[in-house]
Amino acid sequence: MALSDLRAGERNEAGIASVLGILQQAFGERFQTGETLRYQHAHTTTYIPAQLPDGVVFAESADDVKTVVRACADHRVPVIPFGTGSSLEGQVNAPSGGISIDFSRMNRIIEVNPEDLDCTVEPGVTREQLNVYLRDTGLFFPIDPGANASIGGMTSTRASGTNAVRYGTMKDNVLAVTAVVANGEEVRTARRARKSSAGYDMTRLFVGAEGTLGVLTSVTLKLQGIPAIIAGGVCGFPSLRDASNAVIMTIQLGIPVARIELVNTLQIKACNAYSGLTLAERPTLFVEFHGNEESVALQSQQFAEIVAECGGGAFEWTADPLARAKLWKARHDVYFAAKNLKPGAAVIATDVCVPISRLADCVAETEEDIDAHGLIAPIVGHAGDGNFHVSLVLDDKDPADVKKAEEFVARLNARALAMDGTCTGEHGIGQGKIPYLEQELGGTVELMRQIKRSLDPDNIFNPGKIFYLG
Repeated sequence: MALSDLRAGERNEAGIASVLGILQQAFGERFQTGETLRYQHAHTTTYIPAQLPDGVVFAESADDVKTVVRACADHRVPVIPFGTGSSLEGQVNAPSGGISIDFSRMNRIIEVNPEDLDCTVEPGVTREQLNVYLRDTGLFFPIDPGANASIGGMTSTRASGTNAVRYGTMKDNVLAVTAVVANGEEVRTARRARKSSAGYDMTRLFVGAEGTLGVLTSVTLKLQGIPAIIAGGVCGFPSLRDASNAVIMTIQLGIPVARIELVNTLQIKACNAYSGLTLAERPTLFVEFHGNEESVALQSQQFAEIVAECGGGAFEWTADPLARAKLWKARHDVYFAAKNLKPGAAVIATDVCVPISRLADCVAETEEDIDAHGLIAPIVGHAGDGNFHVSLVLDDKDPADVKKAEEFVARLNARALAMDGTCTGEHGIGQGKIPYLEQELGGTVELMRQIKRSLDPDNIFNPGKIFYLG
C-alpha cells in the first residue's frame, strides 16, 4: 500500500468543537489538547505518518469511557482507544480527528481466580505488569508479543507472539470483555465459564476488532501455571530453508515446543551488534521447552535429532534463567537491532502467516526477493505457527526508498495469499493493510462492513481502520 493511498477522513468541525467543550468541562486537567501530547497519541512507531486526534482524555473508569462515548455519539465525533501505542499498522491514528481515550490510568487488576486459572483486568494493564502481579500465585499470562503492550490493545489487535505455538493467541485466551458501545452503555460479552454455546460469540467479535465496534473497559483472561522447568537454546543451519524444514518437522511430529523462533543471518548479525551476543552469523532457531525435568530433557533430545537430520549444528540448551533471559531479550529487541543496521533510518515492520507446510517456501522466496531488490530487510518469525516478520530498514524521507519498500510489502502479501496464507498473522490490519484484506477475503469484507454499520451506525469508533465504509 502506498502512503498516498492513506485517507484523511472528513472532519466534523462543528461536532468536534462541541465535544471539546463538553469534555473540558467534564474532565478538567484529565482532558488535554496540546499538540505534543496529541502527537504522542497518534501513530509514530513506523513510517505511517501521524494523524493527530483533537484531544486526549485520561480515563480512570468505565464511567469516564461512557461519558466520552456519549458525547462523541451525540455529535458524531470519532473515538480512538489508546493503550501503549505499540501497534504497527496505524491503529491509533485519527484520520478524521476526534478524541483519543488514553487507558494508562485504567490499569487495575480487578480480580484473580487462581482456582479457575483466570483473571479480569482493566484494558490499560500491561502484560508485564500482569505477570509481575501473578508471580506469587504460581500462574502467568503467556501471550508475549514482544512489546510491553496493554491487554486492551492486545485484545483489540488479536495479538500473539513467541508463545503462540503452545498457548495460542489472544482469541484463545480471552474469556470475556466488557465494552462501551454506540449507545453509551457498557455490555458484557460472556461469563467466566471455559466454554459456552449461548448465542453469538460476541467475545470473538470484539477480539481483533481494533476498536472499531466499541471501547473495551475490561478483559477476562485465561491463565497458565508457571512451568516447573523452562529450558531454551539456539542452533544454526546452512540455509533458511533448512531451518524452516526443522520447524515443520518439529510441529508435524507433535513435539510440544513452547517457542520456536526463526532468525535469518542478517538479523543474527544485527542482534550480535545490538544485544552483545556472539552467535554464528547463519540462519538460527531460538527454541524453548516448558515442562518438568524429564519432559524437557526428552523434548530437547528429540529436537536435537531433527536438527541433525536437517543439517543443523549442535543444539545447545540451558535451563539457566539468566542465559535464557539474555537470549529472549535479544529476540524481543530485533526491531531496535534492525534500526541499528542503518543509523537514523526508519523501519517498516510487516508480517504474514502461511500454512506450516509452506513456511520454507515462503521465507526462502522472500529472502530471494530481498536480495534481488537490494533491500536491507532482516527476517524473524514465530515459525511454529507459520508466522514471520520482515523489518524493512529505509530512509523514510527518500521517496524512492519508500516506493521500493511498499512494492516489496505488496509482493510479500501476494506471495502469502498465493500460498493460502494471510496478510497478517498478528499485527492486524489498521490502515497499512486495508487493500490486502480485500484481496484475502473478498466479499467477506462487505459482511464486516454490515456488522460495523449495525453496531456503529455513525462510524465513530476508530474510523478508517480495517476497511473503508465508502
